[in-house]
Amino acid sequence: MGDEEHGDSLADQAAAWIPPWQRHRETSAKPVEEAQAATAPSGGEPDAEPPGAAANGRAVAVPGESAGAGRESVPGRGRSRQRGPAPPPAPVLDDAELRGALEAILLVVDEPVAETTLADVLEQPLERVRATLHAISTDYTARGHGFELRRAAGGWRLYTRPEYAGYVERFVLDGQTVRLTQAALETLAVVSYKQPVTRSRISAIRGVNCDGVIRTLFSRGLVEECGTEPETGAHLYRTTTLFLEKLGLDSITDLPPLAPFLPDDVEDLADASR
Repeated sequence: MGDEEHGDSLADQAAAWIPPWQRHRETSAKPVEEAQAATAPSGGEPDAEPPGAAANGRAVAVPGESAGAGRESVPGRGRSRQRGPAPPPAPVLDDAELRGALEAILLVVDEPVAETTLADVLEQPLERVRATLHAISTDYTARGHGFELRRAAGGWRLYTRPEYAGYVERFVLDGQTVRLTQAALETLAVVSYKQPVTRSRISAIRGVNCDGVIRTLFSRGLVEECGTEPETGAHLYRTTTLFLEKLGLDSITDLPPLAPFLPDDVEDLADASR
């Protein structure tokens, strides 16, 4: 080998020599350059990374975007709550079936039943149930049945017609009747028109002690306690639903006016007897 060739060889080696502290940087940079070259489209530069692209598996916030745009998505956030299955639709009853169902229920009730209760049980509109009840009542009256459908005490119930009351009483009571005494009727009348009222007020109006009569009316379910008087703490009494049912009234406002049957100075007499 000549001196020139040997000199060139040493010069080339000197030019290609890389210091040890730079060898690690160049070695680690080569895989990145090779990966970019592999993903770049042929004949062009590699695509630039889009804004907000993930780095190391995490979202990178991009300046100028909303605060939530660059956040890592959380599973389940923003999803609507799952609701249970929708309830089945209410059954559709034709007019004949609705009428039959109402009649069947009214035959087994032991007290007037409200229209809202019937509508809830049958799952039918309240207005339709109310109209059907009125239609049944009108039909019973037109056909002359021995019973009637009547509204009383805020509800509906089947009753025997008044013209057949004598036959019913003979069958049920077998000639034995239990009637209220005159004192009980007078006391019940006072409670009806003055309710809520205390025992002392009833006694003042009647002019006699009425404690025993009140206990009798209470035991028969015709009157009940409804609180106390704020001034004296005495018990207040009022009529019951059974009272309305027995008299065939829908509410206490259906009572006939009492003024035509009372003397003009009844209030003065009651106040004077206190």
